[in-house]
Amino acid sequence: MIDLKLLKILSNTLNILYIEDDLEIQYEMSQYMSKFFHKVVTANDGIEGVSAFKKEHFDLIITDLSMPNMSGLEMIEKIRAQKAQQPILITSAHSESEYMINAIKLGIDGYIIKPFDYEQLNYELFKIVEKIRKYAQNEEYKRHLKHMITQKTSELNSMISFQKYNYDKTLFSMVQMIEDRDTYTAGHSERVAHYSKIIAEEMGCSKEECKRIYQAGILHDIGKIATPDVVLLNPKKLNELEYKLIQEHVEVGYKLLVNIPMFEDLADIVHAHHERYDGTGYPRGLLNKETPLLSRIMAVADTFDAMTTNRVYKGRKSVNQAIDELLSLKNIQYDPEVIEAAQVVLKNIVLDEDINQLPHTDVEKERFSYFYNDILTNLYNQSYLDVLLVRNSFDKKYTTLNIFLLKQFSQYNKTMGWHSGDKVLKKIAALLSSCADESELFRVFGDDFILLDNNNCNISDTKQSIDSLLENIIISCEVKSFDLQKNTINSASDIEKLL
Repeated sequence: MIDLKLLKILSNTLNILYIEDDLEIQYEMSQYMSKFFHKVVTANDGIEGVSAFKKEHFDLIITDLSMPNMSGLEMIEKIRAQKAQQPILITSAHSESEYMINAIKLGIDGYIIKPFDYEQLNYELFKIVEKIRKYAQNEEYKRHLKHMITQKTSELNSMISFQKYNYDKTLFSMVQMIEDRDTYTAGHSERVAHYSKIIAEEMGCSKEECKRIYQAGILHDIGKIATPDVVLLNPKKLNELEYKLIQEHVEVGYKLLVNIPMFEDLADIVHAHHERYDGTGYPRGLLNKETPLLSRIMAVADTFDAMTTNRVYKGRKSVNQAIDELLSLKNIQYDPEVIEAAQVVLKNIVLDEDINQLPHTDVEKERFSYFYNDILTNLYNQSYLDVLLVRNSFDKKYTTLNIFLLKQFSQYNKTMGWHSGDKVLKKIAALLSSCADESELFRVFGDDFILLDNNNCNISDTKQSIDSLLENIIISCEVKSFDLQKNTINSASDIEKLL
C-alpha cells in the first residue's frame, strides 16, 4: 500500500502533462492527480500534447497511446527527439498491443493498464516520482561537480603551501575534512591506513611502499567530498542509484590527487582500491594483476574494517569471522597472496568495541532523524524499529516490547477525516513521549505505536492516560507486551505474526 501522504510530499512541486482523448477519463484522472501534483495540464491528442510540451517544462508526461490526429507513440517520438530523458508513463487498455510494444522500445518509464486500478496507479506514480527526484539530485551534483573539484583542489593546494613543512598534519587535516561530514565512519581512514601498512610489511614491500600505502589509506575516501549528503549520511543500505553515486568518489578522489604534485604518487593507489581480482570491481573493471599491488592490499584492508565495524543495519563480525570470510573470497574478489598475508597480521588486531554507526551527539541525532523519523509524530519510524530489533538480538539492550494498538482508527478517519486522525496520532505520540524517557518509541503499521524498554515505563498508567484521551471518540486502545528474552522478534513482520 503506497503512503499517499508521502506521495503528495514528494510530488507537490512537480508539473505533469496528461494526454487523453476520452474526455470523461481525462477529467476524472486530472482531478485525481491534482491532489498530488503542483500543476496538471491536459491535452486531447498527440498534436495538442506536442504543442503543450513546447510551451513549458513538464516533470512528467502521462499519455494514452491510441488517439486521433496523432497517436501517443508518434507524440513520444517527437518529444524524445527534443528531450531524450523526458520521464513518460503510458496508459493503454491493451497490454500486449503493437502500440504498447513499440512504446516500450522507446524506453518509456512505466505503463498503467485501463481501466485504472488506483492502487497500481499510485504505485506507478510513486515509482516515477522517486526516480525523478533521484535523477534531479544526481544532475544537480553533476552540474556542480566540476566547480566543486576546482574549489576543493584550490583549497588543498592552499593548505599544502602553508603546511608542507609537516606532511602528517596535512594528511590528517584532509581526512578530518571528510569525517567532519561523515561522523558515522570516523576513524575508518586511519584504520584502513594501518591495516594496509602492516599487510604490506608482511608481504615484504619496501619502506617507501609501506609509507605510500599508509598515506594513500588516509586519503582513500577523499573523493567523498563530492558525494551528496543524502547518500553519504544515509545509515541504511543504499539502493542501486545511491550506490552508483557513491562509486563516483573513486574517480573524484583520483582527479583531486593526481593534480597535486605532493600526492600524485598516491592517486593510482586510491583510483584502484575498489577493483576486484575477478574484474567485477569499479571504476575500470581491472582483472587480478592489472590492479596495482598496493591497491589490492588496500582493498582487503578496507573490506576488513567494514566487516569489523558496527553498522546500523548489521552487527560487526569478529576478527576471526572477518578473516574466514576474506579467505572464502580469495581468487574471487581478492588477491590470494594478499589474503594470506592479511590472515597472518590481522588475527592479532584488537577491535574498539565502541565503534558503531549509531548517533551520539545532538548534531548526529539530527542527521540521523532525516532518515528514520516519522514526519507526523516525530517519533522513530518502522524502518528504525527493524534496525533496533536486529541490534537488540545481539546487544540485549531492551527486554520488553509493548505495542499500543488503536482500534477503529480507520473508521474514525473515514468519519472525521485524515486531519482529525493525524491530530489524534500526534496527541498519543506526545503522551507516550512524556511517559517513556528511557525507552524508544516508534510509529508502526500506520496507526499503532511500539515502545521498547526495560520495564521502566508504567504501561498500566500510560494506557489509562491514552484511554482518557480517547474517551469521547470511537477509537480504543489495546496494549500487548512481549518479553524479548522469550520471543524471537527481529523485525516488524515478526510482530505481526504474534498479533
